[in-house]
Amino acid sequence: MEKIAVVLEKLRKAIEKKGIAVLRIAVGIIFFWFGFLKFFGNLSAAEAIASKTISWLTFDTLRPEVSMPILAVLECGIGIGILTKKYMEYVIPLLYFQMAGTLLPLVIFPNETWEIPPFVPTLEGQYIIKNAVLIAAGIVLGAIAKGAKLINDPEVAQTAKTIEKQKEDSGD
Repeated sequence: MEKIAVVLEKLRKAIEKKGIAVLRIAVGIIFFWFGFLKFFGNLSAAEAIASKTISWLTFDTLRPEVSMPILAVLECGIGIGILTKKYMEYVIPLLYFQMAGTLLPLVIFPNETWEIPPFVPTLEGQYIIKNAVLIAAGIVLGAIAKGAKLINDPEVAQTAKTIEKQKEDSGD
């Protein structure tokens, strides 16, 4: 039983060491992939609600044949930026901007996104709500891009917490 615990602990440490890289790659792939699909009409499951939302936001001045390629470029750019770690200071705010737009249909198109508001989302609503995970991932990736570190050693984390508390108490 002790050998299993040792193996599991080594596995946990290995996963934690690579966790941020896995998160970054997964989010980058998701953005690039979903954006790429929008270049080819009707391949994206989100295309209808996305184009309807953009149309609503622009008072019907941006038609889907214009808005979908723009959204595709935006999402692919976010994906490439995250995958390559280039220009993260610009890519992460774009991610927040794009994600804010994805949440809007929950409010502006409640008949399409909720069976029983606000507790029973439609399938489309569920697709939108899961974007909360991408927003949270963007927050983590943004912090990492600015120099934050994931501390997976409990003792080191406690020391860092103590130092942070001391800084807060001293007013720094």
